[in-house]
Amino acid sequence: MVDVAALGELLIDFTESGISPGGMKLFERNPGGAVANVLAAVARLGGSAAFLGKVGDDMHGRFLKETLERAGIDVTGLVTTPAFFTTLAFVAISETGERTFSFARKPGADTQFCADEVDEAVVRGAKVLHVGSLSMTDEPARSATLHAVALAKEAGAVVSYDPNYRASLWKDEQTAKERMRELLPFVDVMKLSEEETLLLTGHADAESAARHLNAAGISCVAVTLGKNGALVCVRGGTVAAAGFPLPAVDTTGAGDAFWGGFLYRMLALKKRPGELELCEAADCAAWGNAVATCCVQKRGGIPAMPSKKEVLELMRRYGR
Repeated sequence: MVDVAALGELLIDFTESGISPGGMKLFERNPGGAVANVLAAVARLGGSAAFLGKVGDDMHGRFLKETLERAGIDVTGLVTTPAFFTTLAFVAISETGERTFSFARKPGADTQFCADEVDEAVVRGAKVLHVGSLSMTDEPARSATLHAVALAKEAGAVVSYDPNYRASLWKDEQTAKERMRELLPFVDVMKLSEEETLLLTGHADAESAARHLNAAGISCVAVTLGKNGALVCVRGGTVAAAGFPLPAVDTTGAGDAFWGGFLYRMLALKKRPGELELCEAADCAAWGNAVATCCVQKRGGIPAMPSKKEVLELMRRYGR
């Protein structure tokens, strides 16, 4: 049995990396994709992880498969296709480490993952199935996502969700709202950012949004608050978990690192989301904050995920 299986995008982040002698921007090839980042965080902490999705049979797809293998992530469920190119994201980084994205995904291989390509044994053998919303933007990946979620529920796995909204990948905001909310009835544990609360719930503030989702049947909800840490909600109660006062070099993968740390800690406690006490959910969020803080000290997504030793050292340093 695997701790966390994830279905969704696996792509290349071409991240700004200085200026050439000719005055042109340089971009560094970094492996990424939100759900893959979550798995990398889990694996680096010592958990087991498996990926389900599709890449192109090209130089980038081969690189991504090798990257997952090196990270200790099971790639049994990774499909390679010669028909579509691996998805690319070009990432501009501001002076404060914040990112803007431009995607080459028209279509990208990740959107072409089909329901009949979902490795059912991997899904049924997972303690947690994690999905995002980028696999809901296009068919056939949308149907593959819904199929996998149904299999996971049938098998008794925990369904985890991070909407990870990227406006440029949706036809319009209304379509994004409808598709992103389509998964909510199946979800047991969920992470969203402050920027996504209004889209997902109609509530702009984190606490109201978390309570809304919890009341709707999602047993544990976490809202990330950037440098201020996170807020978690279980059984109608909420509590904040403070962040760590360190500046960011690159925020790529920060939310994914948080969620990988959260899920890892939840599994270590041997609790399902509905069994978590509020203090335990806050503990999971504290782990998430520590993993995210370590992640943003480095560049890129998957390569920046920290080891358990790094995370524990940070938490000890701040008495967490």
